Amino acid sequence: MSDTPFNKPGKPDRRSIPEITIRVIILGIILSVVMGAANVYVGLKAGMTVSASIPAAVMAMLLFKLLFRNSSILEANQVQTCASAGESLAAGIIFTMPAMILIGYWTSFDYWTVTLVAFTGGMLGILFMIPMRKVFVVDNDELKYPEGVACAAVLQAGEDGGDAGAGTSLVLGGILGAIVKLIGGFFSMISSSLEGATVVNSRILYFGGDLSPMLVAVGFIVRLNVAILIFIGGAMAWLIGIPILGGGVMGGEESAVDQAYGMWSSQMRYVGVGAMVVGGFGALVSVRHGLMAAIKHLWHGLIGEKDEEDRSLQRDIPSWVILLLGFVCVLLLCVVNYSFTKDAGITALSTIIMLVMGFFFTAVASYIVGLVGNSNSPVSGMTITAVLVAGGLLYLFNYTGMAGMVATLGIAAIVCCVACTSGDVCNDLKTGSLVGASPFRQQIMQILGVFVAAFVMAPILTLLHENTPGGIGGKDLSAPQAGLFASLAEGFSGKGELPWDLIGIGAGLGLVILVIDWVLKRSKAKFRAHLMPIAVGMYLPFGLATPILIGGMIAHFYSRGQPENKVEETLHRGVLFSSGVIAGEALTAVGIAGFAAWGIKSLDLGLDPMVVTALSGIVALAIVIAFVVFTKPVKK
Repeated sequence: MSDTPFNKPGKPDRRSIPEITIRVIILGIILSVVMGAANVYVGLKAGMTVSASIPAAVMAMLLFKLLFRNSSILEANQVQTCASAGESLAAGIIFTMPAMILIGYWTSFDYWTVTLVAFTGGMLGILFMIPMRKVFVVDNDELKYPEGVACAAVLQAGEDGGDAGAGTSLVLGGILGAIVKLIGGFFSMISSSLEGATVVNSRILYFGGDLSPMLVAVGFIVRLNVAILIFIGGAMAWLIGIPILGGGVMGGEESAVDQAYGMWSSQMRYVGVGAMVVGGFGALVSVRHGLMAAIKHLWHGLIGEKDEEDRSLQRDIPSWVILLLGFVCVLLLCVVNYSFTKDAGITALSTIIMLVMGFFFTAVASYIVGLVGNSNSPVSGMTITAVLVAGGLLYLFNYTGMAGMVATLGIAAIVCCVACTSGDVCNDLKTGSLVGASPFRQQIMQILGVFVAAFVMAPILTLLHENTPGGIGGKDLSAPQAGLFASLAEGFSGKGELPWDLIGIGAGLGLVILVIDWVLKRSKAKFRAHLMPIAVGMYLPFGLATPILIGGMIAHFYSRGQPENKVEETLHRGVLFSSGVIAGEALTAVGIAGFAAWGIKSLDLGLDPMVVTALSGIVALAIVIAFVVFTKPVKK
């Protein structure tokens, strides 16, 4: 029997502890929907998502302790497993489905299409991962699963009563995020950003930052290295690239700020596209040896003899169930693809590409999550690769125009959902193995989480698109990945003409950055120049980079001088507070959009613009102070 916390002397046998109960199912479903809805907003606004595993684990432990004195750590683990499945599915959908709006194929989100794409992509991510569990989770000492281990530690600390302040940190963070979003997004008492620009000799000089505690929280979670890289990317595009382009007009019909955004949208972000394409391929090249080893290990595991371990403890969902569910998913894929294109040939080709690339990227995503964690998995790079491969193959078979674009984006959507979900599944299975959970029951809860979350993706997207100024793709919800995939699909289909010169410049910059990062890696430098965060920074509005950098600086301030194995423990309180902030702001934004859909519009108190600016500055300072105070490590 494996050495889990429940097999050590003095611990109860895990077989006698309940795992899936009615309360687990109900709370798991609720948190799956809540985390999924929150991450839809976060991804559309910030261009990245954060793992829900740790906050969901803390919420589950807190609620169970308040409501049920006889709850167990395994019940909390199953709730966390279900909730994080919903969060990962949101990442897969928001990176791709909004592109259907951006290319003009949809004017509004089609409920059943989005639901079927989410369900089939999420299900395939789980089903592809199950046969790989022993390869990546049980029998692989190389993969450390930092987030999976951290989540197991949180669960164990909650069980032992050593993490009493965790729930308080989450609640305080949620209150901060909700209040700021409410006074800005509903009462219009503060502006959404503090920014300014001027034109000097036709050069547009811009600087600013979004007034969003959520973005500060994202920076705290991703840490200083990544935060600096995002800021560097933004500075390259906005502080260097836009002034070099010139073309600004002082006193024109558009303000200098609007001219800066226009130049970024029409030109500079395509430099980020080129860099992201290179980063996508670079991510695959960087894990090529580990990937080949994993595939080899997987093959030997599949043809080898059965494990002698107690099958009641380590069994997975039976193979016949996997095959049956897989067959259903394939049929659904065919239905979705045919509904997109009304062409049997494209449907057959697209379905084959989806399955092959989905299985391949399941291995890639699982391996990367094992190395660097779920939050740091370069899903965008994998999806870019899928778009390029799918677009290229469809172009070779002479499928172009709207049908070609939609087929390409459909493939990207499924592959992205598969990659996001399989990485999350792998991470959760690692947590479960450490606390003594049953893989079979975890897989059931993962399927439940995906099934429930799939039905809420389209309504949340519709709410945000129809009730946010500018909609999805506008300034407030820029949806950077979806915009990128839409641009690439249009370029392959022949409908749009991409600025290949700017994309080429971005690709060249990407190659230079890869070389710089290789040198830093060889010199064993602590700071790395990872390309994908820099490319994302180029592609995002600059206002996002500034608060993310502030969050990274606060995390660095509290963790500096700490040994590497103590950093997670030091920043644990701050991560929980930041997770609460993200959930609070995101869910409030969804709520405001929901009220708007029901006819309850935002209230404009009619404050003088100078008063709004002054209040915005005060709130910005208060946000920073709150993070400094509430993320300070607690001495044990």
